[in-house]
Amino acid sequence: MKKILDIITAKMQQAFVDAGYEASYGQVTVSNRPDLCEYQCNGALSAAKQYKCAPIQIANAVVEKLNADDYSMIEAVMPGFINLKLSGHFLQAYLEEMRTAPDFGVTKLGEGKTIVVDYGGANVAKPLHIGHLRPAIIGEALKRLHKFFGFNTIGDIHLGDWGLQMGLIIAELQERQPELPYFDPDFTGEYPAEAPFTLSDLEELYPTASAKKTDPVFAEKAHTATFELQQGRRGYRAIWQHIMNISLPDLERIYNTLNVHYEKWLGESDADPYIPGMVADLKERGFAVLSEGAWVVPVAEETDKKEVPPMILVKSDGSSIYATTDLATILQRMQDWNPDKMLYVTDKRQNLHFEQVFRAARKSGIIGAATEMEHVGHGTMNGADGKPFKTRDGGVLRLEQLISDMTDFVRTKVMENKIVSDDEVEETTRKIAMAALKYGDLSNQPTKDYNFDMERFAAFEGNTGPYILYTIVRIKSILSRYGAWEQLPIAAPANPHAKDLMIAITKFTPALESALKSSAPNLICAYIYELAGCVNKFYHETRILSEEDETLKAGYISLIALAKGILETAIDLLGFSAPEKM
Repeated sequence: MKKILDIITAKMQQAFVDAGYEASYGQVTVSNRPDLCEYQCNGALSAAKQYKCAPIQIANAVVEKLNADDYSMIEAVMPGFINLKLSGHFLQAYLEEMRTAPDFGVTKLGEGKTIVVDYGGANVAKPLHIGHLRPAIIGEALKRLHKFFGFNTIGDIHLGDWGLQMGLIIAELQERQPELPYFDPDFTGEYPAEAPFTLSDLEELYPTASAKKTDPVFAEKAHTATFELQQGRRGYRAIWQHIMNISLPDLERIYNTLNVHYEKWLGESDADPYIPGMVADLKERGFAVLSEGAWVVPVAEETDKKEVPPMILVKSDGSSIYATTDLATILQRMQDWNPDKMLYVTDKRQNLHFEQVFRAARKSGIIGAATEMEHVGHGTMNGADGKPFKTRDGGVLRLEQLISDMTDFVRTKVMENKIVSDDEVEETTRKIAMAALKYGDLSNQPTKDYNFDMERFAAFEGNTGPYILYTIVRIKSILSRYGAWEQLPIAAPANPHAKDLMIAITKFTPALESALKSSAPNLICAYIYELAGCVNKFYHETRILSEEDETLKAGYISLIALAKGILETAIDLLGFSAPEKM
């Protein structure tokens, strides 16, 4: 389904042609003076230079060629602007097509294409903390958005499961329980099916071991254990499997709480088998060169305005690093899925890292010219005071605790205001809390830092998730009292507030396309906040259920029902949903 601006522009371009001018001058834009008009065309000003006549003369000639039935106002104003207001008939026909079209007429731009969204980046054996919130919910929103546009989407958590933290845990476990069979190189029997530690043990093992990294003896043990694990030492692989078996269900449980779901739970360990062959190939083809004992891939380009260092492929001690694993992961993804695009959602401080890896992948031919690579670097979440978010004792707050704190805060408001019956409190609380948490984050531009303010995010008024939910619930209540509404057609706008709402609804596809193009879920938030505002203005200024004219009433109902459908679709893309009551 064509966007309304494209339709108007096509009509304007034809009018320019019919008046004897080039079609290219007929570009229509949303008016920057909504008090004067809804749309405008400034092409006559540019055309005047080519055709050597007054802009107003061109504007008047073009206006005469436009179909008056499409507009409630067409005027040429000095020095040569063409101002437009759409007719109710035009809007009615457009919204009715939206109402009856699949997904409101959104064109499936990604049909036949595959995208891998790499987001989350959780490390096994470590609890998720607040730093994991943004990549999880931004990545989930972008994955859902791409899926909505028809892409075959593959969300991969890309676990940190193969690095030094594994060696640290193994070394610490060995110091505590050296008698375990995993540490006996001569042991040939079956290792215990039960892990020698619990989840809580594991969460204590890692920080204890990590604190010992400054001890050269322990650090050497950890590095050796990491190397031997990666080389396939049987006992260490068994410990690694225990860690995975314990960590993954807990990670999945917390992500499920956030309504974040992955198609693939792959990690660095899955890319490891690709590294030897990849490194050998890059050396053989001359893309990897020796530099101070290390093998590196030069990725600097003549057009660079600042220095881009070579990507280190193999360190001088023979070990690989994150860049090596990330490059091997790209190779793995190309072989397994051959995606059209790979999108990475991580902290923006990793911009240089991904620039190096992407360049190395393209330069070496691991990816071709047609494969897109994008890094969405996000900012950090700070406390309400603008300082890094910390617990009272100065530690990093766990993500599970943040979710719990927000849920408790919202539950108190729900119970104090007696919003729902006792048996609905928990479900309602969960949905409002998730909307508050996610919208509070996603409404910010991904690259920007923001301050986490629980009270502001959970407010039922203002630019918040609960406000959007309240708008949806208000519409649900009206529709429930009206009765059967599903098949009601869209009517022409009966008042200015209805028209404003109709115009806001037409912006749905452009808003989503902008969010897709910019990898910016905040543009969806901005759109639904505008739409919710129009819904509530219409509600306050219009008698809906008390309208005596049944035809008018049916038109009002069909309009707010369409708005509800769009709002619900949009919040689903953002990863939350609305309760039945608020």
